[in-house]
Amino acid sequence: MTDLGDGPVGHATRSRTRGVPRPRAGEADEPLPTGGRAASRAAARQAPRGGSRARGRTASRRRVKQAPRGRRVLKFSAISLSVVIMATAGVGWWFYEHLNGNINSVAIDDGAGGKEKADAFGRTPINLLVMGSDARSSATDCKLGGGCSTTGVQSGNGNADVEMVVHISADRSNATVMSIPRDTMTQVPACKDTDSGQSTGGYYGQINSALQYGQECQVKTVHALTGITIDHFVQMDFSGVVKMSDAVGGVSVCVNADVYDTYSHLKLAKGTHTLKGTAALEFVRSRHGFGDGSDLGRTVSQHLFLSAMIRKFKSAGTLTDPTAVYNLADAATKALTVDTGLGTVKKLIGLAADLDKVPTKRMTFTTMQTGADPNNADRVIPATAAKSLFATIANDQSLTTSSGKKSSAATATATAAAVPAAQIAVTVENGTSISGRASTVATSLINGGFSSDTTTGNAGVSATTTTLTYGSGQKAQAQTVASALGLASSHLKQGTGTGLTVVIGTDWPSGTTYPGATSSPAPADTKAATSNAQASTADQAKSCAKVSTYKTVSLNGVAMTPTQAYRLATNKKDSAS
Repeated sequence: MTDLGDGPVGHATRSRTRGVPRPRAGEADEPLPTGGRAASRAAARQAPRGGSRARGRTASRRRVKQAPRGRRVLKFSAISLSVVIMATAGVGWWFYEHLNGNINSVAIDDGAGGKEKADAFGRTPINLLVMGSDARSSATDCKLGGGCSTTGVQSGNGNADVEMVVHISADRSNATVMSIPRDTMTQVPACKDTDSGQSTGGYYGQINSALQYGQECQVKTVHALTGITIDHFVQMDFSGVVKMSDAVGGVSVCVNADVYDTYSHLKLAKGTHTLKGTAALEFVRSRHGFGDGSDLGRTVSQHLFLSAMIRKFKSAGTLTDPTAVYNLADAATKALTVDTGLGTVKKLIGLAADLDKVPTKRMTFTTMQTGADPNNADRVIPATAAKSLFATIANDQSLTTSSGKKSSAATATATAAAVPAAQIAVTVENGTSISGRASTVATSLINGGFSSDTTTGNAGVSATTTTLTYGSGQKAQAQTVASALGLASSHLKQGTGTGLTVVIGTDWPSGTTYPGATSSPAPADTKAATSNAQASTADQAKSCAKVSTYKTVSLNGVAMTPTQAYRLATNKKDSAS
């Protein structure tokens, strides 16, 4: 190999062979080297002409022919390696640019600047709104979702039939996923969609309708309802669910009974199934198949599906198989619309890495607590207890301990905290000179789901500070009322009597939320935050979706349970078969 560096290939070796000096007359012979090329040359000098020396010359000539070939091979290998490196880099660059080109991004502002507060160590949590749109804006979505037979392919964003606030804690030790039922009634703020130009001056309506005025409008509406700062959003349509489930090789789910939802077309036998493509979409869309047949039951089955998908992501092999990673990345970027803060592959990978740090046992899935809308039996409104859940997320509080279990400190108040707001009556007294203050606050409590036995009156004396007095054993109920009104714990005190009494002081001259409360106060315990919220963690692999026992579906015009429909629909192929 040393020869290759001495000069141009094919010349240096020949000149050395020709230039081997012979001993001059009178000089003593040099001792023979013991091996290598030097030994061969020495042997050639001493060999008789035509014998070994001739063979030495032949061998030397043979070496002369071989050396250029070796150099050519090495040169060719170097060129080939360069081509491979360049090609690989090109593919990597193409892949990166291809994925970036897949992403559709939209700028948003949640109405509060979308900036989370850092903790004592300078770390910030992440709050992400995940939306599933019911839009039929392509032929594929029309085929998957139906409903286009008369309208054809539709335009616009559709409705946000799935809404989940995903909170990743500042220290990345825990996460909360809170579903907001699509049938929730709330105040939609004034919005304008910069793409379509469609605008609204604000209205009271179903929360999922805000998406019609753009993704930013949906984000603002969720922020206005919950008080939670929303940093980012991710939106997925029907075909996106299909692509993602296929990319991970299917998602394993369990149902506790035979189910046939004649509306979403989901048909599964009791037990565990791996769902891909259309079957996965049928499962996450099914609202008549599970629970009470409403959107509340659907949120629970969606949590089971997402928990299973997260476990699949984290399982060995899923993210180490290059083909699987490519298919997943390609499917994800094609399926998603995101805010500009997540508008590159690098940022999406960063978000995935943050979520991957959270153990599944510390990922809590929960549904916003609701109460019946007094004006419409088919709609719901946030229950008072929901404010405690909102505050838990807004204040970056974990719903699990480091072991993944509920906080033991919360156990003592769990029973009292579980009392529904509808069973809590409050006496509201006006301690100001402003007429109607007690009535305003009491009406707000009743509309928020508290007992209609809530009463009003005038305080015996003027009050400068608003207080909430509670009887023995009623602290948890008082905390529920405090969360609803935005009162900090410093306003609460235990009295000698019974019942709950709010005395409105001059420090609260107007409105139904205590002034200065930008968000609800942090709950005294986090277990109260998940009261009646159907909470579960992502590590619960053996959980099954509970099939509705009500007559929520119809087959051949006859109302029946999803299990009855399964047994009668013998000509309908199972979704997972």
